[in-house]
Amino acid sequence: MLAPRLAVRFLSSSKGQTTLIAIGIAIAISVQVFVGTLIISLQSGLLNDTIGRSPHITITSADENITIGNWGNLVTTVKGVGGVTAVSVSVDSNAFAIKENRSEPVLIRGLDINNNDKIYRINSAIYQGVRPGKGQVLIGKDLQILLGSKTGDVLTVATAKGTRNNLTISGFYDLSVSNINMAWLITDLDTARSVFGYGDIITSIELRVKDPYTADSVAKKVTAALNDPHLKVVNWKDQNKALLSGLQAQSASSGLIQGFILVSVIITIASILAITVLQKSKQIGILKAMGIKDRDASLIFLFQGSLLGLIGSVLGIVLGVGLLVSFITFAKGSPLKLSIDYIFLFESWVIAMVSSTFAGLLPARRSAGLSPIEVIRNG
Repeated sequence: MLAPRLAVRFLSSSKGQTTLIAIGIAIAISVQVFVGTLIISLQSGLLNDTIGRSPHITITSADENITIGNWGNLVTTVKGVGGVTAVSVSVDSNAFAIKENRSEPVLIRGLDINNNDKIYRINSAIYQGVRPGKGQVLIGKDLQILLGSKTGDVLTVATAKGTRNNLTISGFYDLSVSNINMAWLITDLDTARSVFGYGDIITSIELRVKDPYTADSVAKKVTAALNDPHLKVVNWKDQNKALLSGLQAQSASSGLIQGFILVSVIITIASILAITVLQKSKQIGILKAMGIKDRDASLIFLFQGSLLGLIGSVLGIVLGVGLLVSFITFAKGSPLKLSIDYIFLFESWVIAMVSSTFAGLLPARRSAGLSPIEVIRNG
């Protein structure tokens, strides 16, 4: 095609101007990528800190009796709900952990650790010892420090019913949340049932979903599938409305900033190409006199916009990611972890390309309207 070749020739004939435009686009896109990726990384970190080691949806009893019977059928039902990726059950109840003359309030959590590891990732959180078996318990880092415990120590657990049980400490975990590390005693289901005198019952069913942001809609499906007024289904979004509001505000501000950046890119390219039409008007007039069609004359500037957008957007994405990596690397002590969303980068590239091509419409229309006779006469 003639138009692409002419577009490349026009750009290469003004290398300095073309370079400046490409650098301008690259800087604008790099800011967009930097801000967008930074906010994505912040949101990912906040979300991981909040629900990284916790269920997205929890099913509990809606009655005064906090236990759930016939739970096997319930588990089978919720596993069939679309979007659910992990299901586990637990037996929880309050107690006191006693060692020597010290007594601390704790929450004993009896977990199906093999299945539950997909939710709490207990196995990876154990930094000393092993996961608990029958009559054993894991305690958190903060409680270990407070009690001065070591593996193999015996911990006495007192319940509200007045019963006492001796449990052996099999190891220690760190879930990176001080309140949890201080309060949870993690054991298996059978040990928890034995401590509290429960039969084959549980106190909750915990679920994780593929996309945490769809937890509310999946929770509605779970409620409909269970169809039991004696059960209560809650999701993390309802329990963390303030956090969710903050994440949405971050996304809105990011979108606004990126919108202004794209507008500036469109205006910059359109302005420069409009000047180029005037600069190249004589050449365009000659080409039209030689038989080039108005359509092809217009396409020259659309291709120029696309080429500038391609070069600038690729450079901008590389520069933006590089700036963010440097920022995180040299910001010593920063808890921020880089989370690159390749879909976001691809979307940024597509938007930049579309915007750059769109920016060529005005100069393209001006080019199509040039009369070769008038241009040559005035030239």
